Amino acid sequence: MSDHSQKLLIGTYTEKLAHVDGHARGIMASTFTNGEVSNPRAVAEVRNPSWLTTTADGRFVYAVVETVEFDGEPGGGAAAYARDTESGELTLLNAVPSLGVEPAHIEVDPTERFVLVANYRTGSVSVFERDPDGSLGRLTDHVQHEGSSVHPIRQTGPHAHQILFDPLNGDVFVPDLGLDTVLVYRLDEVGKLTERLDARITVAPGAGPRHLAFHRDLVHLFLLNELDSTLVVLRREGGRFIHTHTTSTLPAGVTDHNQTSAVRVSTTGRSVLVSNRGYDSIAVFRFDPRKHAVELRTVEPTRGKEPRDFVQSPDGGAIVVGNQDSDTIVTFEFDEEAAQLTFSGQVDAPTPVCLRFVS
Repeated sequence: MSDHSQKLLIGTYTEKLAHVDGHARGIMASTFTNGEVSNPRAVAEVRNPSWLTTTADGRFVYAVVETVEFDGEPGGGAAAYARDTESGELTLLNAVPSLGVEPAHIEVDPTERFVLVANYRTGSVSVFERDPDGSLGRLTDHVQHEGSSVHPIRQTGPHAHQILFDPLNGDVFVPDLGLDTVLVYRLDEVGKLTERLDARITVAPGAGPRHLAFHRDLVHLFLLNELDSTLVVLRREGGRFIHTHTTSTLPAGVTDHNQTSAVRVSTTGRSVLVSNRGYDSIAVFRFDPRKHAVELRTVEPTRGKEPRDFVQSPDGGAIVVGNQDSDTIVTFEFDEEAAQLTFSGQVDAPTPVCLRFVS
């Protein structure tokens, strides 16, 4: 592994909610050097900044405020920060209502003109302009999802869970756990969303689509379903994606309660990695682009509870995991050829949720 130091931002929960006992202060920062994560420190105090994103140069950070009440009104919010790329310190620019309850994901569009927020609880997507100083500007669009699916508790209404841009054409993919559907939108130059109904991706009833990750070939897309713990391989055909393979994220015979959380494609594109919560582990799949399929190779315990997110180090040699309910960030050496994860260390971090390497 390289000894180059890489900055790491950490999203957290700060409050006790129905699904988590949050007790962090806000956004945290750390460094990753020679395979080790330094002790995280708080760099911004904000309520439940559970998901973070940045501009490409790392100068601006955007966080959801995952709440049911924001500025005295029902809903959550989004916050914008200027980041000192040398010290890593964050300066609040502004915070705005997200126009939905419990926002769970936030992303900057490829042109860096807009910031999009997925409101989980109420199932909607909001689009904000980025002002010249990096702050969140006017709302340009708000799209409310409609419908439900078969799970009697988790799917009684829409639950938008992620914003992902197609690197090939800029389309916006939004997995909706409550609808068993991935909705696909076009984002125009004035920040308006138009759904491409012909491009919708549907999954098995009760699967609960949560997160997506593109392969570097831009032909394949991987969809992680939270409720039934499955990984779906999709292949681009014209303007749509079609199913080619579905498999469990758990070893054969395992019947433990489980919910998946994150999916990542390795830097080489040879592997797809998934985090399991309940059966707390990282599953490593080998990807075969000729068969458009994956094969489970390894399921490694994360040595903590509720691994919510993980990232691969920029040099590819390590996997860094945030164990939300154990207050730890754990590092594994990653031997991709052997599909092997070897524990190499951990640090304490209160309620870590989102991990993001930043310039």
